[in-house]
Amino acid sequence: MSLFPIFLKLTGRPAIVIGAGHLAESKIESLQAANARVTVIAPHATDRIAAMAEAGEITLHPREYAMGDLAGQFLAVAATNVPAVNRAVFAEAEAAGILINAVDDPPFCDFYFPSVVRRGDLQIAISTAGESPALAQRLRKEINALLPLDTGDWLAELGNLRREVLQLEPLNDARKELLHQLASREVCGYDGCPSRTLAREHARTNPLPKAESKL
Repeated sequence: MSLFPIFLKLTGRPAIVIGAGHLAESKIESLQAANARVTVIAPHATDRIAAMAEAGEITLHPREYAMGDLAGQFLAVAATNVPAVNRAVFAEAEAAGILINAVDDPPFCDFYFPSVVRRGDLQIAISTAGESPALAQRLRKEINALLPLDTGDWLAELGNLRREVLQLEPLNDARKELLHQLASREVCGYDGCPSRTLAREHARTNPLPKAESKL
């Protein structure tokens, strides 16, 4: 099976999780982290999920799943410990064209939750297509140990510097090469940062035509 790797914007989009046990906790937290509007349906909830509902972070309906609960949802997660319920959720989602993940049941998934290493806006997602979540978790731990904790801050500064370069330099191979050089160097916020000095010197020797200058 060939999967299409994608980073999806969920901000403000409705997502529903059927089930509120320990299986569901990490899925709910992942959807929350992406700023989805999360609804949870389950007769019982863990303390963590109940606390999220009390804080207004999610909407919790303390009852059993019923056909039609997925109406208007962008994606769904079936995370109960009752296979028949998970299959019913899958069937409703498939019929309605809603993306569905049945936890720990790969054949009944349109997508998988990857193991993720995060540093600010940098995300490294690892998937085994459901074959071995344990392997994905081990690889996540190894990558996490290798990646500096300040990589997110570095990326933010690199993004700021990239925008400066795009404003100062014309679109050509020299600019492309410079951006690749900057991505391999330390970027810092202060004005005398070596990478900023490199970028400004490059802009000085490769200026935009006057008609295109934004300065």
